[in-house]
Amino acid sequence: MFATFADPTTDFVFKRIFGTEANKHLLVALLNHLLELDGEHRIQDVTYLPPEQAPPLPEMKLSAVDVKCRDERGRSYVVEMQVLNVEGFEKRIVYNASKAYVMQLPSGGAYQDLAPVIGLTICDFVFWSTNGNGSSAAGLPVPMLSRWRLQEQQSAVRGLSDVQFSFLELPKYAAGAQPVSMVERWTYFFREAKNLKEIPPALADPPFRGALELARIANFTVAEWEAYDRARMAEQDARGALSLARKEGLAEGEARGLCRVMGIEWSAEREARVQAMTLSELEALREYLLTHKRWP
Repeated sequence: MFATFADPTTDFVFKRIFGTEANKHLLVALLNHLLELDGEHRIQDVTYLPPEQAPPLPEMKLSAVDVKCRDERGRSYVVEMQVLNVEGFEKRIVYNASKAYVMQLPSGGAYQDLAPVIGLTICDFVFWSTNGNGSSAAGLPVPMLSRWRLQEQQSAVRGLSDVQFSFLELPKYAAGAQPVSMVERWTYFFREAKNLKEIPPALADPPFRGALELARIANFTVAEWEAYDRARMAEQDARGALSLARKEGLAEGEARGLCRVMGIEWSAEREARVQAMTLSELEALREYLLTHKRWP
């Protein structure tokens, strides 16, 4: 059965909803809700900025900055939808926000003219895990929506806050089909839109209904459907490549481990041979080592 709504985590659909002048009210709502801006801090309007910022690295082909904008107070926002946890991801987040901050200052400009930059990243994976850097100083896990800014280490006094970061980690969602808060409803939208057959009560009000209508596949032109299909295939290919690399790495590590356990000499030549093997060849090597207890 064909889907009713396209996946808003894909680059094409995300930009269709949040990256066009006609729909910038949806971007304003997303920013206000996910950055939890209230009262005088709420964004009233935004101006889109050129998105070209990150260097064209091959491994970042599914990690390009999605939307850049500036609000009426001069604050800049770098909004990204990240579907894969690739190497260097966290450094690119810092790079993009820092470059957006530096690029505000024209030649001969004054530092006091620099305005804050906020990086908002929606992750379709757990970025801040419950291990290592995934826990706070108090031992608490990092929540689904987390905010990051500099603070003094001993006193915890905040300062130097012109560059800030926010992360929404979709897999940490736990409210089920009945999201309540605005943050929960946006998370539910990003996670479940592609699985919905109709607009549920939780997403029946603005701005969620408008976002879903823009993701409704029946409203796509032929060219838009083809662009969406290409984006989905590119994501599937990237996921497959990462999965294969992990499997090959595990198989390679197991072959090395077997050699150490069996006392088989490990040389630079054998290292080069193992690194050049395909997954099926690595699996065959593993079986040979287990059966014959020697290097083939």
